[in-house]
Amino acid sequence: MQRSIFASAGQQAFFEGHVHALNVLGGVSTGRAHYDDLRAAVAQVLGLSRRRVEAERWTAFRSHYGLDAFDCQPGIGGADEKGGVEGQTGWFHRNHLVPVPEVDMLATSNAMIERWDQEDDARRIRSRPRTIGVCFAAEQPWLVPLPEEPFETGRLFTPRVYRYSQNCVRMNRCSVPGRLIGWTVRVILPASALVAYDGREEGARHERLITRDATRLELSSPATSRPPPGPAYQSTLRSLR
Repeated sequence: MQRSIFASAGQQAFFEGHVHALNVLGGVSTGRAHYDDLRAAVAQVLGLSRRRVEAERWTAFRSHYGLDAFDCQPGIGGADEKGGVEGQTGWFHRNHLVPVPEVDMLATSNAMIERWDQEDDARRIRSRPRTIGVCFAAEQPWLVPLPEEPFETGRLFTPRVYRYSQNCVRMNRCSVPGRLIGWTVRVILPASALVAYDGREEGARHERLITRDATRLELSSPATSRPPPGPAYQSTLRSLR
């Protein structure tokens, strides 16, 4: 079981957690993966059945990696379909995150979790004769290789940079180089960062703000501007929305 901590709890974190786990495991399981109607994957539950209207990006994500998603039965009928996962999550929480560790940054938390995950390879679950690491070593050859092309887990935005050399994404403002004033730029919003692009190159990168109506400034950006882009460039960006 792989775990990570992100600055947000939205769909991007859901995807990035999957990508991290699959990269650590070194492949994709050929068996079913159970899911419990979380909003990042399910747009609508159709009655007390296993039929779902999936979120569009989740369909694209699981198709990219070849995940066989299995939706748990709603209500008490599906209470025993995910007990193993919830039981091991609870064990990890009680043994490693109580009390909550005090750290300066998310990277430190994730490094600690990575170390605890590696130490878990030597643990036995209840009275099972083999350790977690031995069991995984026997199953790893059955994993399907990961796709060569990565999946973009971040969400795309195309805000306009206004005169204060800032753009606004999800009600938060972040600074970008002053040369981009008046331009519509491409912004990728992953789970824990915000990346603004100047053409094909990265123009600015910030830690993701977790509150609304907040501002993150970087005063080192050059203040020189350039003429606003022509209609052909703006038309291309509009088509990406």
